[in-house]
Order: sequence, then structure tokens, then C-alpha cells
Amino acid sequence: MPLTLSALRSPASLLYRRGRAAALAGLLGLLAGSAPAAAFEWPDGYVTRLQALALIQTLNADLLANPSATLTLDRWCGTHKLAEPPTIIADRVSGQDKAPTEEIRALLKVGADEPVRYRRVRLRCGEHVLSEADNWYVPARLTPEMNRELDTSDTSFGRVVRPLGFRRTTLAATLLWHPLPPGWENGAPPPATGDALVIPDFVLEHRAVLTLPDGTPFSALVESYRRDVLSFPPPALPGASR
Repeated sequence: MPLTLSALRSPASLLYRRGRAAALAGLLGLLAGSAPAAAFEWPDGYVTRLQALALIQTLNADLLANPSATLTLDRWCGTHKLAEPPTIIADRVSGQDKAPTEEIRALLKVGADEPVRYRRVRLRCGEHVLSEADNWYVPARLTPEMNRELDTSDTSFGRVVRPLGFRRTTLAATLLWHPLPPGWENGAPPPATGDALVIPDFVLEHRAVLTLPDGTPFSALVESYRRDVLSFPPPALPGASR
């Protein structure tokens, strides 16, 4: 049957072509998946810098107070409406394996010959990559089912090992971006402002160890939190009109 102009305009044909376009867009999205979405643009100013600092420190405190970074980011994603549904997805990064250093093996309390696996993921909420994490873990201290899921899926580490009832010990929490200058509370002049607030790629870093309830370590983590944790409009000031 020849393809006529009316056939091209038919609903079925339109759906088919839209489906092919969507599939192509999805494929291009996968090919470009390593590039995080751009963060929401904040206007520059003393008040917005103060707001940014308060929000990063709030996230920092939440991470320090909870054993699972994934579940903390779930709540952050939902509270700030970064995506619907507000669920953290772990995108595995392959081809960048890092052998455990002596320091990592010491943190995990394993010898030089005991297997230690490495997993790198980007934790994202919708299109927003909120953190990148390096994870060295001891497979012998997990269940076979957990190891299989970690090997074959993109499920985040925190969700997979949640049944262990693990504890988290933070070794270091470092603010990588200081929106306000040193001495701002004593009247130091604010930074020069421009049209938009320039936020670096990474704003916060945590180094932590996860342990079983009996204190046995099974995972060493380095988590780098991206500027997309601020991918929402600056908070409205009380009484200010939008």
C-alpha cells in the first residue's frame, strides 16, 4: 500500500513518528548521561549567598545525623521538589576503578589479600546529579543477594545494605565552597556581585565508614556533593513578594 499524505497525517502515523523521536531523544540522553543537568541559576547578592550557605550547612547536618546518604537525599529531593517522584537513582560509572589504598584497607580492617570491591555512582534526583560517590566495600561482609544486586543493578548502596542495620561514622565533612568571605560576621565586605551567583561544581565532601551493628567496618566512602543540591529557586524572604 503506497504511503500517502493523508496516511502521514493520520493519528497512528503521528504517534509512530513521535515514538521514534522520543526513542531517539532517549538514546541521545543516555549517550550524554555523564553530563549533569545545569543547576538552577540564583541571582548574586549578599542575601542569596547567606541563604546558599545556610542550605548547604543544613544538608551537611542532615547527612551527619543519618546513616544513609541516599535516604537523606531522598528527603532533600522531595522537600525541594527537584523531581517527581522524588527518588534517588544511582547511575553506576564504569571503567574508572580505583584500587583500595593502604589507608582504605586499614579503615576496613582487611589484609592485603582480602578482596575489596569498588563501586562509583552518581546519585541523581530526576535530571539533577546531587552527588558522586566512591565506595570500597568488603563483599565477604555482605549477603550473596546483596553482592548480586550490587553487581547487576543500579540500586544505590545504601538501599541494598539497609537490612544490615548499619551505622555510619563520618571521618571528615568539608565545605568545598564558601559563599561568604572569611570574617563576614565581623563586617568583612561581601564579594563582588554579578548577575548570577557562580556556584562551583562541588560544594561539600564527606568521608565516612559504614559498620555493622557489632562495629565491623564493611564500606569506606568518599561522597562529593554537587551544586545541583541547590537546583531550586532561592527561598523567598518573609513578607517579600515574588
